[in-house]
Amino acid sequence: MKITLLGVGGSAGLPQIGGADGTGDWGLCNPSEPRNRRTRSSIVIETSDSKRILVDTSPDLRLQLTAARIPRIDAIIFTHAHADHIAGLDEVRILNRIAGRPLPAYADERTWSELHARFDYAFKPWTPPAFYRPVMDVHLIQPGQTMDIAGENIIFFNQDHGFIPSLGLRMGDIAYSTDVVRLDDAALAALAGIKIWVVDCFTAGPPHPTHANIDQVLAWAAKLKPTRVILTHMGPDMDYASLCANLPPGIEPGFDGMIIEAA
Repeated sequence: MKITLLGVGGSAGLPQIGGADGTGDWGLCNPSEPRNRRTRSSIVIETSDSKRILVDTSPDLRLQLTAARIPRIDAIIFTHAHADHIAGLDEVRILNRIAGRPLPAYADERTWSELHARFDYAFKPWTPPAFYRPVMDVHLIQPGQTMDIAGENIIFFNQDHGFIPSLGLRMGDIAYSTDVVRLDDAALAALAGIKIWVVDCFTAGPPHPTHANIDQVLAWAAKLKPTRVILTHMGPDMDYASLCANLPPGIEPGFDGMIIEAA
């Protein structure tokens, strides 16, 4: 299995819009470090038989897929319905054209309801053979369920994202937990024994209402003991070089385009 981190930024990306000269607000991050340039959080899972599963359709999806040289997608998973994870949904129509078919897509009931409300045109009956809009073959996820998606068994578990839940994913010894501030006993049980964990870590500062900070990630890592922890959904105080210099062994910041290989 191979996982490509398409984007590891927070909801506003980095640099954020603004800055003294209008070229962007970098916060505490060094603009000369290319790994501080972050698009919105999303990944692609490539299975052992070369199927590709896209997790979330970020607003930066077109640029992310072309930068990562990913030519096609075979299935889509939505973790939740916040705009930074779904606003690129219209790009799915091009992925439809490449695949030549509606794409199987997976989300929980709450997320499908939000997607129907915001992208109603994407759920109208398909009129073959053209794809003038996204066309998805809708599948419902129940947290706690294991599903075969593009030949990969994926365990889904609920995460607390502050005001709403999000879905975490486990694929064998690898897990992905974007947009999470708390994990209950069921989520921790689903994560038990993982070796590689890509996890939300928005800030090095005090507790955040909807996202984990470094102290929280360190506490989870001490309990779960994965071999490797990779931070994602990082905010403007998370400078790449500073994190590399100060995080304990086995914990590292991710970066856009990072590839994680697993046996």
